[in-house]
Amino acid sequence: MKRICDPFSYGDGPVAQSFWADTVPLPTRTSLHGEERAEVAIIGAGVTGLNTALRLSRAGVSVVVLDAKQVGWGASGRNGGFCCLGGAMMGEGRMSKTFGQAATRDFYMTEKAAVDFVDQIIVDAGWDVDRHSDGETILAHKPAAMARLTEEAAHIDSLFGTSSTVVPKDALRQNGFGGAFHGAVTLPVGFALNPRKFVGSLAGAAEATGARIYCDSPVLRATRDGAHWVLASPNGQVRANKLVIATNGYSSEQIPVWMAGRFLPAQSSIIVTRPLSQEEQSAQGWTSSQMAYDSRKLIHYFRLMPDGRFLFGMRGGISTTESVHNSTREKIRAHFERLFPKWRHVETPWFHTGFVCLSRDLTPFAGAVPNEDNLYAAFAYHGNGVAMGSYAGALLANDILGRSDLPHPDILRAAPKRFPLGQFRRLLMYPAYVGFEVFDL
Repeated sequence: MKRICDPFSYGDGPVAQSFWADTVPLPTRTSLHGEERAEVAIIGAGVTGLNTALRLSRAGVSVVVLDAKQVGWGASGRNGGFCCLGGAMMGEGRMSKTFGQAATRDFYMTEKAAVDFVDQIIVDAGWDVDRHSDGETILAHKPAAMARLTEEAAHIDSLFGTSSTVVPKDALRQNGFGGAFHGAVTLPVGFALNPRKFVGSLAGAAEATGARIYCDSPVLRATRDGAHWVLASPNGQVRANKLVIATNGYSSEQIPVWMAGRFLPAQSSIIVTRPLSQEEQSAQGWTSSQMAYDSRKLIHYFRLMPDGRFLFGMRGGISTTESVHNSTREKIRAHFERLFPKWRHVETPWFHTGFVCLSRDLTPFAGAVPNEDNLYAAFAYHGNGVAMGSYAGALLANDILGRSDLPHPDILRAAPKRFPLGQFRRLLMYPAYVGFEVFDL
């Protein structure tokens, strides 16, 4: 299995002190032994693969899911728990020039459909996922950003018929947004959840409908044998008619070869505090249960969780070694203290890092792989995988089943081009991140 980041990032080190993993134990699934047959094999037991499996198994299709680790070990079990608009980093202007205005509008409507899709799954099943937050709040990190946020909110309202709330700087604290910010806009779309509870519920539901999930079963090779795909794992293999790749930023360059160069893992890090007392919340002025992020390119994202703990996340980081992982803890803590100075004394005992996934085109992909028989893939959600990754999994199932009950915009079917520099493509992040840091000043 050929991967492009340091081996440390694919081991348990980055999640050894994860709040989610510590507080939400999931059943350990057994590894694959012997030969299994299925109509569809899925690589990746995260929100994409499990939504594909659930939708297929409910339709009576035999499904086997393989994962190199356990359910939710990757981004699906270590993200910030933001179910919100997003999925692309390509701006609307460039998207309209590239794909046309109609296709661009279809894509943005699909972003909201993805949020609604996750909402419906949770409500219909009655899952307890620690849900909170009425939409998402974006905070201006500098004065000039506030005008842009207000304009963007007005545009989103015109698209979805929503009514966003603008909070000027002098009203932030009374609205529960005390911190080093210059105003805020709340978009009434989306909600926060516990990602481990969500992905665990998906896995249980998929198994209850007949899907077979094998963990600690890395796929070493994916080859064709006539009309079948054959997936080789250390202690067994799976033969299937169709293959779904749902590994996102943890993908391999060789499984299948088509994936080589088309995905780019980028780091995101999270710390979580001990429970904050009411007095501590009031001292800082952050008493809101809104999930929030700021207007930086390398964003900070954060929320006060139902149990009083505060989650604080940050994009950024180039190298993926153990030493950089350790130094990142100090860096994210410094950012936390700068934005929330009244909490300098508050312990943050939990810390983990993980990958979001980018594409060269800065748009996600979900669909049949061009010029490949019975091969499907979904990846590159650009840090918004709870909603878009879940929805993408359902779209793959629909393609396999021949259904069209969910909007599937053309932009999601456009296969991403390969990055330059091959396995060294993460070097491209250096100049990009320098530019982002200048913008963020």
